[in-house]
Amino acid sequence: MRLSNGREVLIRPIRPQDAEPLRAGFPLLQPDEVRQRFLHAVKELSPDTAQRLTRLDPRTEFALVAAEPLPPGEALVGAVARAAIDETGRNAEFAILVSHFIAGMGLGRRLMTRLVKWARGRKLDTLYGDVFEHNHAMLALARELGFERQHLPDTPGLVRVTLQLQDRKAERRPE
Repeated sequence: MRLSNGREVLIRPIRPQDAEPLRAGFPLLQPDEVRQRFLHAVKELSPDTAQRLTRLDPRTEFALVAAEPLPPGEALVGAVARAAIDETGRNAEFAILVSHFIAGMGLGRRLMTRLVKWARGRKLDTLYGDVFEHNHAMLALARELGFERQHLPDTPGLVRVTLQLQDRKAERRPE
């Protein structure tokens, strides 16, 4: 994908070799970017966490990166998008992190549409994520893609955005 600043990024599945580039790029993120992804302050990405983020269970997890067009392990990663099927087996939770260096160039939309496609392909009921109320860009993107907003009473400052993936009318039985 060619970004509006002329830079090219490769959108591809995350690989175990991405663990070290993820760790190396973590200090380049602004504290607010980290807080929006992890929902709390994180100072560094530990080796164990990086390994866990890059070694997925393909039956229940899907993750993409937007990286330099270099081999995994060498490419700087500028964005990560993940979805994981929750304990119900019918829904998936998503999370997206786009570095401020490449934010606002359509990458979030491209990554989110890929997550939606994956979830629909798994025939899940919903795709959802928790977003800070002040993350206007993510909330606007979610609204444009058809996600509905719900306030989370036990977690002030967060809203849950949910996309219904299956046609509810098709599931109804004729009377």
